[in-house]
Amino acid sequence: MENPHILVIPYPAQGHVIPLMDLSSYLLKHGFKITFVTMEFNHQNAMDILALRGEEMGNRVRLVSVPDGLRSSDERNQPGKISEAILQTMPRKVEELIEEINGSERKINCVIADQSLGWALEIAKKHGIKRAAFCPAAAALLVLGFSIPKLIDDGVIDQDGTPLKREMIKLSPNMPPMNTMNFVWACIGNINAQKNIFKLMVRNNESIKLTDWLLCNSTYELEPAAFTMAPNIKPIGPLLAPKSKPTDSNCLTWLNQQAPQSVIYVAFGSFTTFNTTQFQELALGLELTDRPFLWVVRSDITNGRKNAFPEGFQERIGSRGQMVDWVHQKKVLSHPSIACFISHCGWNSTMEGLSNGVPFLCWPYFADQFFNQSYICEYWGVGLGFERDGRGIITRNEIRNKVEQLVGNEKYKSKSMTLKETVMNSIAETGGSNNNLKDFVKWLNE
Repeated sequence: MENPHILVIPYPAQGHVIPLMDLSSYLLKHGFKITFVTMEFNHQNAMDILALRGEEMGNRVRLVSVPDGLRSSDERNQPGKISEAILQTMPRKVEELIEEINGSERKINCVIADQSLGWALEIAKKHGIKRAAFCPAAAALLVLGFSIPKLIDDGVIDQDGTPLKREMIKLSPNMPPMNTMNFVWACIGNINAQKNIFKLMVRNNESIKLTDWLLCNSTYELEPAAFTMAPNIKPIGPLLAPKSKPTDSNCLTWLNQQAPQSVIYVAFGSFTTFNTTQFQELALGLELTDRPFLWVVRSDITNGRKNAFPEGFQERIGSRGQMVDWVHQKKVLSHPSIACFISHCGWNSTMEGLSNGVPFLCWPYFADQFFNQSYICEYWGVGLGFERDGRGIITRNEIRNKVEQLVGNEKYKSKSMTLKETVMNSIAETGGSNNNLKDFVKWLNE
């Protein structure tokens, strides 16, 4: 009997593609055939992510691109526009792909879809295919979605998801508080984008009922209250990339020359942007720390302005600071020279930092990142947040002071190392995540 053929459908953004690629890697080891769906605009990005996982995996995962219907790169950088395109274009194209594959080659036995793509689960059900949903964010994000009817009944939000007032609420007594204005749908783009994302979450609550498995890149120990509220969510994290071939990059060579626990690592994911004032305050803050730093500066991080660094900044810092446009983040965070991680608190970055025992300085930008900061700072105690001034700017002195508070206090590193051990135990032989993965593989083979 042939091994099952699995169609993997991520939401087409880097933070969603990476963990599903890591899950695909795990499933490949168990003999499954993987077809991985991308949209045109992120196909190259998915190819790059796959290439990092080594030649063996690259040759065994089939990447298939479907049209996205977006007209420009500007539209492709707007989460609201991406969500619209996904709803308008992707369902029809994915259904055509399923029909084409099932009519000409090994039939698809299971669809694993990002939980935000509920329509993919509906299509799989229509074609009689087994279904699993995957959440690349914290389990708490799913619990928030499941809580929408109660939030409406309690007068916290209206029927469109708009918060009726700014307040701090708890979904359960043992979960960190959430600011209603920072609900995942309430802090993305314009009002239309917010309504679209809210509607999608409401619809996905129904679609998730069509799945046999609801997987999450988390652990029971990190979010006990969330898993108690929604025991149907099965954690399988941390999902870690397979060991790839060593890469001789300049930044890893530079890290090898730095003292243990001395380097500030700075990275903000693929969507965060800064105005020139904030970007320059960050640069000057890093300069003021008088510590070595590795800073990932995407070409579009300052809304298209070239060379927004303060005058003379690069000359003054010399080799003490490394500014690069990309790094292999998991390799950087595992390096002994890293002292702390200034992060946007995306869930992948959060899990990667926790898995390597690195303390955080939290600089959330949108969506679930604000709640992830609450976990990091208030619940797990492995980081600090920044305060903004009257202009809404995080100043250079605030950056310097928080770096000193974090790196100068051994308790943050100590707590981070303890949490690392807890997190990594979950994927050990008898760990909760490992047991869930084994049960999932068994179900796939049934």
